[in-house]
Amino acid sequence: MTRDDHAFSDFITATTELGPLPLAVAHPASRESLLGAIEAAERGIATPILIAPKAKLARLGDELELDLSRYECIDVPHSHAAAERAVELVRGGYADLLMKGSLHTDEFMEAVLDKTAGIRTDRRLSHVFIMKVESYPRYLFITDAAINIAPDLATKQDIAQNAIDLTHALGINRPKVAILAAVETVNPKMPSTLDAAALCKMADRGQIRGAVLDGPLAFDNAISREAAATKGIVSPVAGDPDILLVPDLEAGNMLAKQLSYLAAAATAGVVMGAKVPIVLTSRAEDANGRLASTAIAALLAHRRRRQELAP
Repeated sequence: MTRDDHAFSDFITATTELGPLPLAVAHPASRESLLGAIEAAERGIATPILIAPKAKLARLGDELELDLSRYECIDVPHSHAAAERAVELVRGGYADLLMKGSLHTDEFMEAVLDKTAGIRTDRRLSHVFIMKVESYPRYLFITDAAINIAPDLATKQDIAQNAIDLTHALGINRPKVAILAAVETVNPKMPSTLDAAALCKMADRGQIRGAVLDGPLAFDNAISREAAATKGIVSPVAGDPDILLVPDLEAGNMLAKQLSYLAAAATAGVVMGAKVPIVLTSRAEDANGRLASTAIAALLAHRRRRQELAP
């Protein structure tokens, strides 16, 4: 089974038609991170601002036979300074998108979350994987598998709303959210099942908006109508979800990587909840994944622009 390199072509095409947005790229000092930013520029998705030590960036450009003179480059002494400068550009309104290059996620997120100089909002940040699996008829959104290690109920509320907002930006007007646990029944000894039940009630009361939620659901009956029917589960979500909300980071990370490496799922990823969408991919992610992630983040940024301009 091979990964479909054209899985996100609909998002890429839609973004190209809207025109490029300025993208601050923090430390694109590896082959894949630099190529991802450059390809986004060549596709008309983004106008990258490359922030990295000048000598390192020049060497990499020469190795890859790239003409970096076409792009704005900002010289900084090291990766930490690159993250700080990229965030500063976003805060100042010079960039509508932010991308992590070849630096560790903790280092990058430290600049994003800084209480005085960062770009946090009153909502918790969370990461959303967008995955295309050959055996599933549409995109799966998996959250949160990269930022919140052991989220409490309030954090899961933000995680859910962030993912819902992303699906809205991508044209899914009323997504179905499956809240995952090990079982499909509420068990007081399993906190994830209690959180799932509470999230569903919060949706009923308007505390989570714009989606249909159900849970707890085990993975089999969340993703398979047959498995749900076998267990007698009557649900508008079971067997037909758009969003899989996982109980913690470990479960989500393993699920996403299993789909990627065992099922050859095409993968993109965006961080929600900050002042701008953030392209946060693994340092091992290839340029195709970075391009798709940038396109999805750009669609979200264009939607936010329209909302801000609306009367």
